[in-house]
Amino acid sequence: MSLQILLNGIFLGAIYVNIAVGFSLAWGVMDVINVAHGTMIVVGAFVTFACFKAFGLDPFLSLPVSMAVLFVLGYFSQKYLLNLVVKVGIFLSLILTFGLDLILINALLMIFTGDYRSLTPSYSGASFQIGTLVIPYVRLAILTICILLTVLLQLFLSKTRTGNAIRATSQNRQAAQIVGVDVAKVYSITLGISAALAGACGSLISTIQSFTPFEGGFFIMKAFIICVLGGLGNVLGAVVGGLLLGIVETTGASVFGTGFQEAISAI
Repeated sequence: MSLQILLNGIFLGAIYVNIAVGFSLAWGVMDVINVAHGTMIVVGAFVTFACFKAFGLDPFLSLPVSMAVLFVLGYFSQKYLLNLVVKVGIFLSLILTFGLDLILINALLMIFTGDYRSLTPSYSGASFQIGTLVIPYVRLAILTICILLTVLLQLFLSKTRTGNAIRATSQNRQAAQIVGVDVAKVYSITLGISAALAGACGSLISTIQSFTPFEGGFFIMKAFIICVLGGLGNVLGAVVGGLLLGIVETTGASVFGTGFQEAISAI
């Protein structure tokens, strides 16, 4: 394996980590499979697109905007929808998030239509070289931001009172309630954080590829695969699973051709 292929795999894996970590967190804490997570990523991309077209805001600078918008969406979706059925069972919450997914897709279609959208900042094709390695500035920025977001999430979960409440709830909901944790509020915050990470992921992805309202299925498939590899509710597991998937896909594409990349990840 050449260093360039390994580096490309790490760049791709960083995006996969960002796709999966929020999905894994929500599933691990609440035992809810948020089918709408992939479309939430797409919503983040369209928020970035809207900021770029309307205000000329750089895609990386619009990342806090998309995170804030998606946090609100996730928080209130959990508070007023999912909290009503979260104790009933995973199947009903699965149906509810599927309905939310359809609502988000149709809202995007009404606002932006089904055409492909893309962002082309002035630096999109810029890169630099270290020896034989070609390093695109955009990919390097995405990798840096993904590392920063993952570290901040881990620090939040391990060092803050709210983070400790989230971890306690994921381990034993009944015990957390006994010691005074407001589980319903913890669930709302958890899905808010999960959605905010999805929004950040959408902002980052919008800088390197075009997108439509229908891209969510691709992202949710990747999140499922990474959760199988790394485990649920485990930030480190999502990091390992995402990087492994990115490296395997890139290596497989270099050996068998890009047409087999998605098949390799499924295998």
